[in-house]
Amino acid sequence: MKRDMFLGVLKSAILALFLVGAIAPASFAAQTAGQQSMAFDSEPLSIASPKGQVHKFTVELALTAPQLEFGLMYRDKMPADHGMLFDFGTPRPVMMWMKNTKLSLDMLFLDQKGVVTHIQENAVPFSEAIIGSGGPVAYVIELNGGVVRKLGLAVGDKVTSATISAKLDK
Repeated sequence: MKRDMFLGVLKSAILALFLVGAIAPASFAAQTAGQQSMAFDSEPLSIASPKGQVHKFTVELALTAPQLEFGLMYRDKMPADHGMLFDFGTPRPVMMWMKNTKLSLDMLFLDQKGVVTHIQENAVPFSEAIIGSGGPVAYVIELNGGVVRKLGLAVGDKVTSATISAKLDK
């Protein structure tokens, strides 16, 4: 009798372990998939050089704390004329990294007027190295790696968008 009861408990324990093992990976996969997408609004953005060259982009807007943290992580690709504008509210030193970011990115750091103050080209995918703003900034734009060099973007270029203009009008 004791042996039959032991075998019954053992079978139940094995079945429970099997079910937990089958359900846990599916739950983890669903959680991971949820972490790999986030909704962002977008808007047109222009970058003008002092010589008058204008380059137009469509940028997604990282405005909330979760959006600022998530950024372009987990993206497999991004159209050549797209990017992301991070709005940090008030000017402050900013630190970025490439954790969970599959794409090489160029980062343009902007003051509160939308003037490029610092550029980091070709940030390395998945790197956890800190990329500093080089001083207080209000915004960061992330573009595909190599765009800065290809278009000749530089410190001193002026960025305009509805998000930046709205704060200038205040």
